[in-house]
Amino acid sequence: MRNLLSRSLSWHAGPPTWGPALMAGMGCGLPLVLGLFTSHSGFLWAATGAFQAALANPYHRLGMLRMSLLTSLGAIAAGMGFWAASHPLLSLASFAFMGLLLAVMQRYGTEFGKLGAGLAACLCLGQGQAGLGNLHNGLAVGALFAIGGLWVMLLAFALRASWGMRLWPLMPRLGNFARVMRRHAQRLPQRLWLIHALACTLAGALAGLAVNLSGLPRGYWLTLTVMTTIQMDLNNSLERGIQRSLGSLIGALILIGIGSWLRSPALLVACMLPLIVLSRAYIAHHYGLFVVQTTVCFVLLAESLSNDWHLPELRLYNTLLGAGLALLVAYLAHRVRLRWATPAPRMEAAPQGD
Repeated sequence: MRNLLSRSLSWHAGPPTWGPALMAGMGCGLPLVLGLFTSHSGFLWAATGAFQAALANPYHRLGMLRMSLLTSLGAIAAGMGFWAASHPLLSLASFAFMGLLLAVMQRYGTEFGKLGAGLAACLCLGQGQAGLGNLHNGLAVGALFAIGGLWVMLLAFALRASWGMRLWPLMPRLGNFARVMRRHAQRLPQRLWLIHALACTLAGALAGLAVNLSGLPRGYWLTLTVMTTIQMDLNNSLERGIQRSLGSLIGALILIGIGSWLRSPALLVACMLPLIVLSRAYIAHHYGLFVVQTTVCFVLLAESLSNDWHLPELRLYNTLLGAGLALLVAYLAHRVRLRWATPAPRMEAAPQGD
């Protein structure tokens, strides 16, 4: 147990990356300040798109490509979640597809899994913010999200130019991508991964449907709780699922306490911007810690202009329901893994007579 706890708390952040951190702070700071002066929720989507794009490192060879993918796919996911929020079947289908996509991307390595986690967070925010702000169109949500990402890409081009680097780095061949992805996929047992994919699909579908049927505001507290517990862990999945659910509850209580203590949007933004800069500077390499780190920032961005922190029971109820759904799916996956994924004993060869 002690070794498991030490492995879970090891950060693996590496040296701080202050260039991308300042880029994230400037990218999120301008929309948030404009949102404070205008009280328009559209600037929250621009800040969310800026943070999503800032997760990529522009100095890396694939950094600009990843930034463009994070911006474009994140805008589509946020707009799709906002559009499907009023339709139960569409919510079920969109979250089931996102759960399956997350499982597929986790299969091809940590970096692809991080990309999928960011897209899942955008879908959760899109559905959970429907009806809360000044926007009533999924296309407008996606467009503002993309504007925030393009603002960060402009800052990334300026960073690369200040170091004398090419504005758009040379890309490796597609064949190299395919070989690396195939190598990652071959490391996982096919049968165990299928169970994980089915569990992700079921968890996403139940989460999206529960938010739609309950009708409670701030539904992304539920869906983000479910999505953060879905990780590629083929061993001791039930134990890890319980630990992640308890961690989500503790994290939600801490966030609720901070929001109830500050309450003022100006104070929340003033405390959140340094947190975003430090979080991006010491971004975790470990997939689970990266998901927790970015989820906290996404929630704070979505809640930065809210004035209903005097209603903590809404957020706590959504978190409890999400933890319950995650535990239910983890238990079902554990039972299926015990029955189906255990390899059958080999038949011994019958002795041949003389």
